[in-house]
Amino acid sequence: MSETSTVLWFDGRLRGPQEPLVSGIDHGLTVGDGAFETCAVQDGVPFAFTRHLRRLSRSAVGLGLPEPDEDEIRSATVAVLAAAGPAAGRLRITYTGGPGPLGSYRFAPSDQRPTLVVLAGPATRAPRSRAVRVPWVRNERSAVAGLKTTSYAENVVALAEATRRGADEAVLANTVGDLCEGTGSNVLIERDGELITPALSSGCLAGITRELLLEWAAQAGLPVREAAPGELPYTVLDDVLEGRAYLTLCGSIRNVSPVVSLDGVDVAAGPLSLAAQDLFQARAAERVDP
Repeated sequence: MSETSTVLWFDGRLRGPQEPLVSGIDHGLTVGDGAFETCAVQDGVPFAFTRHLRRLSRSAVGLGLPEPDEDEIRSATVAVLAAAGPAAGRLRITYTGGPGPLGSYRFAPSDQRPTLVVLAGPATRAPRSRAVRVPWVRNERSAVAGLKTTSYAENVVALAEATRRGADEAVLANTVGDLCEGTGSNVLIERDGELITPALSSGCLAGITRELLLEWAAQAGLPVREAAPGELPYTVLDDVLEGRAYLTLCGSIRNVSPVVSLDGVDVAAGPLSLAAQDLFQARAAERVDP
């Protein structure tokens, strides 16, 4: 299934991937005023769909948008996945403020007409990841910290730098020098027999894969937890390069993916990271909407 064969739903029906859909004054286009979700698709079914819809609603409300119509999203999802067939690997839901003024102001709530686009397309999942450090930071005090918004230009720039350097993800600090997240993933550090992920107060996204891994690890007795304040400075990545710690990424398409290259240097996958990867894959196979 190629990118050009991606199946889209907009305004009540399926559309072709080259068909014009939204207005040129859509706030999602002009000022990035929108939220989105990406779900992995397993055997024609979106994984952890209920959790993704819940987070989409949180992001929309956090932006000041009306709550999305969950029934409409579910109907659109059924339509695009049926049309896409078994080759679909991901579901993308985009929800924006809809047509708006040419600036950051919004129309009054009674005049807003949010835009909803749902698509199914291909996805490639790699069991291992290659990461680099980049000079840009996450602002943990941003008005949209922790929201999954369509304002993704920072991520595009950082990921382009990672790609230029032969990696598939960039890992960022926050403004106070703590390890935060990747452009499209949460991060975990394995050291001293524990797997530790930055707390949400670091400014990282509340990833669905991260959330499930914390839950499932607790049930299985794997030592996976959130970091205490100041426990994971960005310099912990020096320990990864020197073999004293291990780095793992997690996200909706990656699942749990140990890092085997950091800044162009080969590094090992940690044993606990590999165990967490196995646990996640086993639990995900048991229940598609945990």
